[in-house]
Amino acid sequence: MGPIKSIRVSQSGQSQFKTIQSAINTVPMQNSQWTHIQIAPGIYREMVTILKTKNCIYLEGASSNLTIVESDGHMDKHLEFPTLNSRADNTVAKGITFKNTYNDPALRGDENHKILPALAARVQGDKCAFIECAFLGVQDTVFDRSGRHYFHKCYIQGGIDFIFGDARSMYDECTIMFSMGKEGPKDMGGVITANKRSSPKDESGFVLKNSNITGNGIGKLTLGRGYGEYSRVIIANSFLGDVVSPQGWVAWNGASHEGNLTYVEEGCTGPGADKSKRVPWMKHLSGNQLQQFTDIKLFIDPEGWISKLPIQHS
Repeated sequence: MGPIKSIRVSQSGQSQFKTIQSAINTVPMQNSQWTHIQIAPGIYREMVTILKTKNCIYLEGASSNLTIVESDGHMDKHLEFPTLNSRADNTVAKGITFKNTYNDPALRGDENHKILPALAARVQGDKCAFIECAFLGVQDTVFDRSGRHYFHKCYIQGGIDFIFGDARSMYDECTIMFSMGKEGPKDMGGVITANKRSSPKDESGFVLKNSNITGNGIGKLTLGRGYGEYSRVIIANSFLGDVVSPQGWVAWNGASHEGNLTYVEEGCTGPGADKSKRVPWMKHLSGNQLQQFTDIKLFIDPEGWISKLPIQHS
């Protein structure tokens, strides 16, 4: 790859581009040069799409509190309208909030509004990383579609299947917040993960480690349910708040095939970490078996692609 190309986006008119999408549109097809798109503070009300052929894009905001991208698209006849639709390899974002407002009745002015899948982000592509970003939604917040993905120090908020898909992803030092939205249902339970691993050879799986799983004090949630018949989620060395339900996991599409599901909790603490009433088919891993998931080099980064990203993170 050649030297990094830099582009600035600002709503103040102090740069060539006022929208993120207009800056992305200038990146050539079959791109192989890192393009650094620096995004000034502001609320950018737009859907951002990174086409499959536009590799090596690095989106950097001022911070997740200052640079916010929001839209209100939702699933319609199996079509997705995410706030961020990233389909390219080698996509990086840092210091940005991606928000989907569709399921926020306070913003829509409709207390009887039906909750629908409404994605804050859809990530499909290999070797993608999100550093210190926030993803806000209610149902299907992050569609972790396919490829190897790394989420570091991110904040992910939702209520129903708000991390779902069939990617091979690590969520490291993240905050996972269960919330149905400011004005959402008060007594509805939720689910964090819905992993769609479909066979023993499928490399998909979600690892949440060194993270904080918490809630807004309303309702309980399960850690995951089997979107695929071989669904796989490992939670390690994390704090589990009292928002976690005693059973912990639900078979869903894996019902009657619970032995194929790989749901693991190891080294976790907090009031929600009591495993005495967990489902009996939850698995236990230790030593090398656990390390193949919790070691970033073994799980998603054997060739060292993360260290080669044009970004510094702690």
